[in-house]
Amino acid sequence: MSPTVRSDDTGTTSIQSIDMKLEVVVIPVSDVDRAKEFYGRLGWRLDRTPPGVIQFTPHGSGCSVQFGPNLTAAAPGSAKEYLIVSDIEAARNTLVGAGVAVSEVYHAGPDGPVTGVDPERRSYVSRASFSDPDGNTWLLQEITSRLPGRVDAAGSSFGSASDLAGAMRRAAAAHGEHEKRTGKTDPNWPDWYAEYMVSEQTGAAPPR
Repeated sequence: MSPTVRSDDTGTTSIQSIDMKLEVVVIPVSDVDRAKEFYGRLGWRLDRTPPGVIQFTPHGSGCSVQFGPNLTAAAPGSAKEYLIVSDIEAARNTLVGAGVAVSEVYHAGPDGPVTGVDPERRSYVSRASFSDPDGNTWLLQEITSRLPGRVDAAGSSFGSASDLAGAMRRAAAAHGEHEKRTGKTDPNWPDWYAEYMVSEQTGAAPPR
Protein backbone atom coordinates (compact mmCIF):
# COMPACT_ATOMS: atom_id res chain seq x y z
CA MET A 1 0.00 0.00 0.00
CA SER A 2 1.52 3.32 -1.08
CA PRO A 3 1.53 6.08 1.54
CA THR A 4 -0.59 9.17 0.89
CA VAL A 5 1.26 12.37 1.73
CA ARG A 6 -0.76 15.51 2.38
CA SER A 7 -0.32 18.96 3.91
CA ASP A 8 -2.51 20.13 6.76
CA ASP A 9 -3.79 23.67 7.29
CA THR A 10 -0.48 24.76 8.80
CA GLY A 11 1.43 23.71 5.71
CA THR A 12 3.12 20.82 7.50
CA THR A 13 3.48 17.70 5.36
CA SER A 14 2.28 14.50 7.04
CA ILE A 15 1.87 10.86 6.10
CA GLN A 16 -1.78 9.89 6.06
CA SER A 17 -1.39 6.16 5.66
CA ILE A 18 1.59 3.83 5.74
CA ASP A 19 1.79 0.18 6.79
CA MET A 20 3.94 -0.41 9.87
CA LYS A 21 3.57 -3.92 11.23
CA LEU A 22 5.05 -4.72 14.63
CA GLU A 23 7.55 -7.52 13.99
CA VAL A 24 9.55 -8.22 17.16
CA VAL A 25 9.54 -7.45 20.88
CA VAL A 26 12.90 -7.83 22.67
CA ILE A 27 12.79 -9.13 26.23
CA PRO A 28 15.70 -9.01 28.71
CA VAL A 29 16.92 -12.34 30.10
CA SER A 30 19.95 -13.33 32.16
CA ASP A 31 20.30 -16.92 30.96
CA VAL A 32 19.64 -17.46 27.26
CA ASP A 33 19.60 -21.27 27.42
CA ARG A 34 17.17 -21.28 30.34
CA ALA A 35 14.89 -18.81 28.56
CA LYS A 36 15.05 -20.87 25.37
CA GLU A 37 13.90 -23.96 27.24
CA PHE A 38 11.04 -22.06 28.87
CA TYR A 39 9.66 -20.45 25.73
CA GLY A 40 9.98 -23.72 23.85
CA ARG A 41 7.85 -25.33 26.55
CA LEU A 42 5.11 -22.81 25.77
CA GLY A 43 4.80 -24.38 22.35
CA TRP A 44 5.99 -21.25 20.56
CA ARG A 45 7.77 -21.68 17.23
CA LEU A 46 11.57 -21.38 17.29
CA ASP A 47 12.54 -19.31 14.25
CA ARG A 48 15.73 -19.24 12.22
CA THR A 49 17.82 -16.23 13.22
CA PRO A 50 21.36 -14.86 12.95
CA PRO A 51 23.90 -16.04 15.57
CA GLY A 52 23.37 -14.50 19.00
CA VAL A 53 19.63 -14.05 18.53
CA ILE A 54 16.91 -16.39 19.76
CA GLN A 55 13.43 -15.77 18.38
CA PHE A 56 10.11 -17.40 19.23
CA THR A 57 6.71 -16.71 17.69
CA PRO A 58 3.54 -17.51 19.67
CA HIS A 59 0.99 -19.63 17.83
CA GLY A 60 -1.25 -17.38 15.74
CA SER A 61 0.84 -14.26 16.39
CA GLY A 62 2.17 -11.86 13.78
CA CYS A 63 4.74 -10.55 16.26
CA SER A 64 7.73 -12.49 17.58
CA VAL A 65 9.84 -12.38 20.76
CA GLN A 66 13.63 -12.11 20.71
CA PHE A 67 16.30 -12.40 23.35
CA GLY A 68 20.04 -12.80 23.37
CA PRO A 69 23.20 -11.80 25.23
CA ASN A 70 23.57 -8.35 23.65
CA LEU A 71 20.13 -7.32 22.43
CA THR A 72 19.04 -4.95 25.19
CA ALA A 73 20.44 -3.08 28.18
CA ALA A 74 17.16 -3.46 30.10
CA ALA A 75 17.27 -5.32 33.41
CA PRO A 76 16.27 -9.00 33.18
CA GLY A 77 12.72 -9.44 34.40
CA SER A 78 11.66 -5.85 33.71
CA ALA A 79 9.42 -6.59 30.71
CA LYS A 80 5.63 -6.83 30.78
CA GLU A 81 3.80 -8.00 27.67
CA TYR A 82 0.24 -8.92 26.73
CA LEU A 83 -0.99 -12.10 25.05
CA ILE A 84 -4.54 -12.22 23.76
CA VAL A 85 -6.59 -15.43 23.79
CA SER A 86 -10.15 -16.21 22.76
CA ASP A 87 -10.75 -18.62 25.67
CA ILE A 88 -8.75 -17.78 28.77
CA GLU A 89 -9.73 -20.89 30.71
CA ALA A 90 -8.63 -23.21 27.90
CA ALA A 91 -5.40 -21.25 27.46
CA ARG A 92 -4.61 -21.42 31.17
CA ASN A 93 -5.32 -25.15 31.36
CA THR A 94 -3.02 -25.81 28.41
CA LEU A 95 -0.18 -23.80 29.96
CA VAL A 96 -0.60 -25.50 33.33
CA GLY A 97 -0.50 -28.85 31.54
CA ALA A 98 2.86 -27.83 30.07
CA GLY A 99 4.24 -27.19 33.54
CA VAL A 100 3.91 -23.40 33.51
CA ALA A 101 2.89 -21.67 36.76
CA VAL A 102 -0.09 -19.50 35.84
CA SER A 103 -2.18 -17.39 38.18
CA GLU A 104 -5.84 -18.14 38.69
CA VAL A 105 -8.16 -16.46 36.21
CA TYR A 106 -9.56 -13.19 37.49
CA HIS A 107 -11.60 -10.30 36.15
CA ALA A 108 -11.75 -6.60 36.84
CA GLY A 109 -14.47 -5.64 39.30
CA PRO A 110 -15.60 -2.21 40.52
CA ASP A 111 -13.51 -2.59 43.66
CA GLY A 112 -10.54 -4.45 42.18
CA PRO A 113 -9.74 -7.92 40.83
CA VAL A 114 -12.32 -10.68 41.37
CA THR A 115 -11.46 -14.38 41.16
CA GLY A 116 -12.93 -16.18 38.16
CA VAL A 117 -13.93 -15.40 34.60
CA ASP A 118 -16.07 -12.35 33.96
CA PRO A 119 -19.67 -13.65 34.14
CA GLU A 120 -20.57 -11.80 30.93
CA ARG A 121 -17.34 -12.88 29.18
CA ARG A 122 -16.69 -9.29 28.13
CA SER A 123 -13.58 -8.68 26.09
CA TYR A 124 -10.54 -7.13 27.84
CA VAL A 125 -11.93 -8.06 31.30
CA SER A 126 -10.84 -11.65 32.12
CA ARG A 127 -7.13 -12.14 32.76
CA ALA A 128 -4.39 -14.42 34.10
CA SER A 129 -0.63 -14.05 34.22
CA PHE A 130 2.62 -15.98 34.29
CA SER A 131 6.31 -15.14 34.34
CA ASP A 132 9.41 -16.53 32.68
CA PRO A 133 12.40 -17.65 34.83
CA ASP A 134 13.74 -14.07 34.94
CA GLY A 135 10.43 -12.59 36.06
CA ASN A 136 9.33 -11.05 32.77
CA THR A 137 5.54 -10.92 33.06
CA TRP A 138 3.07 -12.16 30.48
CA LEU A 139 -0.54 -11.08 30.93
CA LEU A 140 -3.19 -13.24 29.28
CA GLN A 141 -6.23 -11.25 28.27
CA GLU A 142 -9.44 -12.74 26.84
CA ILE A 143 -10.62 -10.85 23.77
CA THR A 144 -13.34 -11.99 21.40
CA SER A 145 -14.74 -8.65 20.25
CA ARG A 146 -12.53 -5.65 19.53
CA LEU A 147 -13.22 -2.03 20.38
CA PRO A 148 -14.10 0.09 17.32
CA GLY A 149 -11.14 1.23 15.25
CA ARG A 150 -8.71 -1.37 16.58
CA VAL A 151 -8.75 -3.43 13.35
CA ASP A 152 -9.37 -2.21 9.80
CA ALA A 153 -12.41 -4.00 8.35
CA ALA A 154 -10.54 -4.46 5.07
CA GLY A 155 -7.69 -6.21 6.85
CA SER A 156 -9.53 -8.41 9.33
CA SER A 157 -8.14 -11.92 9.49
CA PHE A 158 -7.60 -14.89 11.80
CA GLY A 159 -4.12 -15.86 12.92
CA SER A 160 -4.81 -19.56 13.44
CA ALA A 161 -7.31 -22.32 12.77
CA SER A 162 -8.27 -22.38 16.47
CA ASP A 163 -9.09 -18.65 16.43
CA LEU A 164 -11.20 -19.13 13.30
CA ALA A 165 -13.00 -22.11 14.85
CA GLY A 166 -13.75 -20.13 17.99
CA ALA A 167 -15.13 -17.25 15.94
CA MET A 168 -17.33 -19.64 13.97
CA ARG A 169 -18.70 -21.18 17.17
CA ARG A 170 -19.59 -17.74 18.54
CA ALA A 171 -21.18 -16.78 15.22
CA ALA A 172 -23.20 -20.02 15.24
CA ALA A 173 -24.52 -19.29 18.74
CA ALA A 174 -25.36 -15.69 17.83
CA HIS A 175 -27.02 -16.81 14.60
CA GLY A 176 -29.18 -19.24 16.55
CA GLU A 177 -30.43 -16.34 18.65
CA HIS A 178 -30.96 -14.34 15.44
CA GLU A 179 -33.21 -17.07 14.02
CA LYS A 180 -35.15 -17.23 17.30
CA ARG A 181 -35.78 -13.48 17.10
CA THR A 182 -36.90 -13.59 13.47
CA GLY A 183 -38.84 -16.84 13.86
CA LYS A 184 -37.57 -18.25 10.58
CA THR A 185 -34.62 -20.10 9.07
CA ASP A 186 -31.99 -17.86 7.52
CA PRO A 187 -30.81 -19.31 4.18
CA ASN A 188 -28.09 -16.63 3.93
CA TRP A 189 -26.35 -17.76 7.09
CA PRO A 190 -22.85 -17.77 5.48
CA ASP A 191 -23.15 -14.02 4.81
CA TRP A 192 -24.50 -13.47 8.34
CA TYR A 193 -21.62 -15.48 9.85
CA ALA A 194 -19.05 -13.53 7.85
CA GLU A 195 -20.50 -10.16 8.85
CA TYR A 196 -20.68 -11.20 12.50
CA MET A 197 -17.09 -12.50 12.58
CA VAL A 198 -15.74 -9.33 10.98
CA SER A 199 -17.76 -7.16 13.38
CA GLU A 200 -16.12 -8.92 16.35
CA GLN A 201 -12.67 -8.03 15.06
CA THR A 202 -13.39 -4.47 14.03
CA GLY A 203 -15.80 -3.40 16.77
CA ALA A 204 -18.57 -2.66 14.28
CA ALA A 205 -22.22 -3.26 15.16
CA PRO A 206 -23.07 -6.97 14.67
CA PRO A 207 -25.80 -7.98 12.21
CA ARG A 208 -29.32 -8.28 13.52
